[in-house]
Amino acid sequence: MKVVALDDVKGTEHDVDGGNWVSRRLILKQDDMGYSVHDTLIKAGTETHIWYQNHLEAVYCIEGEGEVVTIKDNKVWPIRKDMLYALDEHDEHLLRARTDMRMICVFNPPITGKEVHDENGVYPVLEEVESK
Repeated sequence: MKVVALDDVKGTEHDVDGGNWVSRRLILKQDDMGYSVHDTLIKAGTETHIWYQNHLEAVYCIEGEGEVVTIKDNKVWPIRKDMLYALDEHDEHLLRARTDMRMICVFNPPITGKEVHDENGVYPVLEEVESK
């Protein structure tokens, strides 16, 4: 059994500031669950280019509103509280936040906790795993 309080992650190495976003990594690769879970804040007025070539992601919005624009077809997907979107085809996209947004994100494969977006919006696959 593992129980994680958000307050226990805040201010640690698992509280990662990506500029337009802050990701609090709750479950990581080292937890051997087969996925990772993040509580992520997206800052109002920002646009973030993301392209998870190495990961699938599901994102559940629990606060705020914005939109996702898929690059391949320029389709705009409005996102607001109580909506989930899944990047089931490694979709390259722009995430635009009209207001501050709070998202619960699930990644497969799980991340180690040290990843940040590269210049193409990609998380690399890191094999390094910290001990439990």
